[in-house]
Amino acid sequence: MLNGQPFEPDPGDSGGGKRREPRRILFSDKVALCDLFCFMQIQLNEEPLEVAPDIRLRQLRDRLQPQADILILNGHAETGDPHLVAGDQVVLIQRGRIPTSEELETQLAARHSPGVYRQLKQATVGVAGLGGLGSPVAVALARCGVGRLILVDFDVVEPSNLNRQHYFVDQLGLNKADALKSTLDRINPYINVETHVLRLTPDNIPILFDSVDLLVEAFDRADQKAMLVETFLRCRPGVPLVAASGVAGYGPANTILTRHATGSLYLVGDGETAAVPGTGLMAPRVGIAAHHQANAVLRLLLGEVP
Repeated sequence: MLNGQPFEPDPGDSGGGKRREPRRILFSDKVALCDLFCFMQIQLNEEPLEVAPDIRLRQLRDRLQPQADILILNGHAETGDPHLVAGDQVVLIQRGRIPTSEELETQLAARHSPGVYRQLKQATVGVAGLGGLGSPVAVALARCGVGRLILVDFDVVEPSNLNRQHYFVDQLGLNKADALKSTLDRINPYINVETHVLRLTPDNIPILFDSVDLLVEAFDRADQKAMLVETFLRCRPGVPLVAASGVAGYGPANTILTRHATGSLYLVGDGETAAVPGTGLMAPRVGIAAHHQANAVLRLLLGEVP
């Protein structure tokens, strides 16, 4: 209901990227004269909405989407009934109901911190290597809504990858880049995933990653890590590079750290524990490092120090 009338979409609200004018809605049958001029603006399901200043969260739900049983307020699943304040971001979700395509994009980011999704959607991140580090990094960034991912790996999925890499038995034999893209498309169909099945070299690195806002190094071999870091820092000075070193075994999780190495280079890991005979690569510790890398990416994209 909108001011006592049926609440119906305005055809002029969609398309064209135009700024949408906020709707206005009252929640009391007895409205003081001053209330007609004292609306505040919130965001409801990513749409601007003007409401009276004494509105509670469940009042909003009961009037506009009474079947909703998940109430997200500023990224938090709210179980109480707080008063809303200007600028609040509200998402209403009904369990078991399949949302429309437009609704789904909003609901995918409903638990994000306010304002984060819009920034991440504009970003481009490269991931060099799609194994134990690169595949979970890409999954994490897709779930966060990074708008464009450039994924590069020459290899195929094989059985020994499955103990730590984000692939499945039915993907054995597929190119890692193609298999991972298929998974990411299922996780978040609203991002652009660009793949390249090839081996990275000093000649193609400047071309493949010329448009990235940030690059993730996720190689296995030390010589390839050094090549990528040296090449990228030379061809894209000032663009952040998040690399990893020392993630093998099952040592203490808290020895995995994120630190600023030099200039635009950030390094994740303990810096010591390499994969050698007697020390393998295990999902928990590799995954911790990968999510350190993904979190560093988010912080850098949002203007924070990792």
